[in-house]
Amino acid sequence: MKKVLVVCGNGLGSSMIVEMNVKAALKDMGKEADVSHTDLTTAKTEQADLFLGSEDIVESLEDGRKNVVKLKNLMDKNELRAALEQNI
Repeated sequence: MKKVLVVCGNGLGSSMIVEMNVKAALKDMGKEADVSHTDLTTAKTEQADLFLGSEDIVESLEDGRKNVVKLKNLMDKNELRAALEQNI
């Protein structure tokens, strides 16, 4: 099963909301994944198939090995769904 990690600065508010939106979008798409949220520092040591977060946060995760998707608007469900369709 694919693992999706939603990342924000503190791993609290916005990432939890986006995690719920990711789960809802995946369900609508008929796909399954292990979805969780975390803070940026922890994300740097985590393994996942897809890292999602705002552009200013997740760009520091890019290392040439991680699949990092930078979202322009974390609350835009259409942008989120398009990112999932392209990467899951």
